[in-house]
Amino acid sequence: MTPETAHVRVSHVTKRFGGVTAVDDVSFEVPKGAFATLLGPSGCGKTTTLRMIAGFYDPDQGDIEIAGKRVNELPVHRRGTAMVFQDYALFPHMTVRDNVAYGLRVAHVSRSERERRVAETLAFVGLKGLEGRWPNQLSGGQQQRVAVARALVIEPQVLLLDEPLSNLDAKLREQLRVEMRILQRRLGMTFVYVTHDQEEALSLSDWIAVMNAGRVEQAGAPWEIYYHPKTAFLADFVGAVNLVPAKVTDLADGTVTVSFGRHHAKVRRPEAPLRAGQEVQLCVRPESFTIAPPDVAAAGLSLPGATVRRAFLGDTMRYWVKVDDRAWIVDQPDPGGSATLDGAVSLSLRADRVHVIAE
Repeated sequence: MTPETAHVRVSHVTKRFGGVTAVDDVSFEVPKGAFATLLGPSGCGKTTTLRMIAGFYDPDQGDIEIAGKRVNELPVHRRGTAMVFQDYALFPHMTVRDNVAYGLRVAHVSRSERERRVAETLAFVGLKGLEGRWPNQLSGGQQQRVAVARALVIEPQVLLLDEPLSNLDAKLREQLRVEMRILQRRLGMTFVYVTHDQEEALSLSDWIAVMNAGRVEQAGAPWEIYYHPKTAFLADFVGAVNLVPAKVTDLADGTVTVSFGRHHAKVRRPEAPLRAGQEVQLCVRPESFTIAPPDVAAAGLSLPGATVRRAFLGDTMRYWVKVDDRAWIVDQPDPGGSATLDGAVSLSLRADRVHVIAE
């Protein structure tokens, strides 16, 4: 990534609170105009990182750049960023109009310009006609839109969002995810979004950095994070997965042969260096399998087994299939009604759907 395409650059940033290292030598580059997400479990350092980009915390070490400019010493209002907080932080004694206008008043924007920008921004986020309401007269989704409007009206270069949907119910959260993505694309603005919700991150993002224990485990496109994780933690954190211990038995150009239980498979070779005899883990997502009765011929790697449990997930039927001494998770589109498989089955899998993790 070139300096022109990296909008936010975090370089070897560390932040400590007393004896606790919250962020530990973190580096990443957010592409310009991307919907970027910092994803990770609670306490991994993602919100602390976001607050350092915003200027609420100073890094103990390292540099933060926005649009090619080092901003470590710049105050919050001069960084070209705006923040949407988890609890929205709306002023209860101000109307929707006054909440959105607050930043412009502080910046001494003229009244006519202030009114124009507030009206345009409220219309843009779908709040036209609600200007005179108080925060306690709004739904959770409307309050979230007010918080976003208040951030957008000051025309930032980068919008920072700290789990802004976490207080909403599941259906509204899903609806607002779509709205958030549409909004970002219409604006062409760089968004940096914090969440612990893997589905939210995958559905929203152009770019994801997964954090764990104050460090970035991996950063890249959502499909790379999901299908080609570099660590077992990452594979397990981002969606359901089968992690199976295996051993490298042979290496060739672009491929690696691995053994697991009584089975062997030739699969794509990962970027990490490997050697014969090395212990690795195979990462296989549940939807990568095809499941069929045992007498049905299958292409690719075939694993005979037996279903031990199943769960109806709406559009998906999830099976646990015992192969040798291990239960594999297998997801299939729900066939409807009672057309499910029980007892002996055969799993089939293409070699290109198996990812090797060599930690």
